[in-house]
Amino acid sequence: MNPQARPCFNFYWFRLAVLGVFLGSVAPALGQTPRSPAPLDSLRLRSEVARPPVLPPVVVPTDTLVQIGACPNAGPRARVFAILFVGNSKTKERILRAELNLREGDTLALVDLPARLEANRRRLYNLQIFHSVLVQATCGGSGQLTLLFSVQERWYVIPTPILSIADPNFRRWLDRPGTERWQRLDYGVHLTHTNFRGRAEQLVANLQLGFNRKYELFYEVPGFGRRRRVGMGFGISYYQSRNLDYLTDYDRPKPLPQPEEDAFPIQRFYVSGGLRLRHTVQFITALDVSFHRESISDSIYHLNPNYFLGRTQREYVDFSLLTTNNQRNTFAYPLTGRFMQVGLSFRQFVGGAAAAPAFATVRLRYVQYFSLGHQLYYALGLWGQSRLLAPRYAYADSRALGYDALVRGYDAYIIDGRSYGLVQQGLSFRAWAPPPLRLPFVGNPKVNTLPLALYLNIFADAGLASGNLGRPEPATNQLPGQLLASVGLGLHVVTYYDRVFCFEVARTVHHQTGFFIRSTFPI
Repeated sequence: MNPQARPCFNFYWFRLAVLGVFLGSVAPALGQTPRSPAPLDSLRLRSEVARPPVLPPVVVPTDTLVQIGACPNAGPRARVFAILFVGNSKTKERILRAELNLREGDTLALVDLPARLEANRRRLYNLQIFHSVLVQATCGGSGQLTLLFSVQERWYVIPTPILSIADPNFRRWLDRPGTERWQRLDYGVHLTHTNFRGRAEQLVANLQLGFNRKYELFYEVPGFGRRRRVGMGFGISYYQSRNLDYLTDYDRPKPLPQPEEDAFPIQRFYVSGGLRLRHTVQFITALDVSFHRESISDSIYHLNPNYFLGRTQREYVDFSLLTTNNQRNTFAYPLTGRFMQVGLSFRQFVGGAAAAPAFATVRLRYVQYFSLGHQLYYALGLWGQSRLLAPRYAYADSRALGYDALVRGYDAYIIDGRSYGLVQQGLSFRAWAPPPLRLPFVGNPKVNTLPLALYLNIFADAGLASGNLGRPEPATNQLPGQLLASVGLGLHVVTYYDRVFCFEVARTVHHQTGFFIRSTFPI
C-alpha cells in the first residue's frame, strides 16, 4: 500500500527544513590535560545551554556530524559508560535506543569508533523525523566513553494542500487536449503525522476531490516493545475517477474521448493489513494481505472487454512479501551506499470458475551508490519484474515500463508485458551547497532554516519489456520487445523536508528529445 498522495506538483507550503543545529560540547581536545568526568546531568546541561565551539567532522563523507574527544587513558578499547539523548522533546528515548547497535557496557575499539558512531547517527537520521543528528563522544579521565546524541526534531503534523495533475507524469498531462488537460486536476488536503505518539509511527489521511476522488487512511507502526522488532500496518482506500486510460494504442495510453458525467469509469476499494519484521530502519520485511474490489463502467467494458478479462467488476485478495535493505547514506537523495528490494506477491481472484486466473509477481531492485571524490557521485540501478503462473492477464494487470519503472525520455509512453528489465546510471556533481538560509522573521527552529543543494547530473537508461499476455494486442504498439535507451542532462534541487525536484532533458534512441520535471530522485 502507498500512504502518500501523488507526489508530482503538490504545493508543500508547510514543509520547510532545518539542515542542522550543532548542539553540545565535547571533552578536552588531544594534548590537553584530562579532567575528571562530568556528572551525567551536568554534561546534559552543558550540551543544551553552554554551546561552545564544535569540533570539525572526522568521518568521511564530509557531511557527517560525528565529533570525538580525546581518550588518553582508555587504551585501544574503551567501555561505553553512558548513552544520552538531547533534543527529543516529542520522541520517546526508547525509540531511539532501539535503533542503535550500541549499549551501555559495550567495549569498543577506538580505531573503529568514528565509523561505528556514524553508522548509528545515520540510523537515527534516516528515521526521517529529525532535521539533524549530531553524536559526540568523550572519555574524560576515566577512560570510559560517554556518548551524546543531539537531535533537532521536525514539525511532525503536516497538512499539505493537494493540487496535482491526474496523470503519472507531467509530459503525459501536457500531451492531452487543452480542455481535457485542465479537467484532469486534483485538489484536496493530505494530512501526515510522521511521529505519531512520539514513536516514529506514521498516520496519513487523504481527502482528494476533483478529477480523481480519493478517500484514504493509513497507519504504520514500525515496531512494538523495547527492541521494536515486530510492527504492523493498516490501510483503507476508496478511489473514483471521471476518466480512464482503457487501452494502449500507438504505445500511448488511450482515455475516453470525454469524461463521463453520469458514471465513474473506474472505482477501486481496498483494505489492507500486515506485519512489519524490522531489524533496523534500514532492514525491514513487510508481510501484507489486502482485499480489493474494482469496477468499470459499461462504456469501458465495450471499448476494451479485456480490461478485466470480460467482466465489469472483480474482487481479489493480494498476498505480498517485501524485503528492503536500505544502506544508503540518506534516503531522500542518496550519494553513497546501496539499496536492495525484493518483492513477491500472489493475487487470487474471487468468483469461482468465472474468475480470472491467479498469478504471482516477482520484483527486484538493486542500486549501488559510489563517491568518486571531488564532489562527484555515481549511481547504478537495476530493476526487474516478471509475472508468473497465469496463461492470460487483464489489461489492468499488464503494466510494465512507463509507470514506477521508467526509461527516462519515454515518459509519454507505456509498454505492457509480463516481464521487464531496466538499467539506470547517473553521474552527479555537487555544484552548490551553501550554508542553510536562516529566516530572521521566524523564531521556530523547526521551520526557520531553508536548506538548499544543487547537483548537476548526466544519465543513461536502458530497458526492455516483453512477454505474451495471452490476449490480442493492438498492432499499433511497436515498443514491446524493443530496446529502449536514452541519455540526458539534469539539474537536481534538494531542499525542504527531504524534497527533491529534478529538471531533466533526455534524448532517446528513437530520436525524440524532451524536457521533464520529477519530484523524486530517479535512481
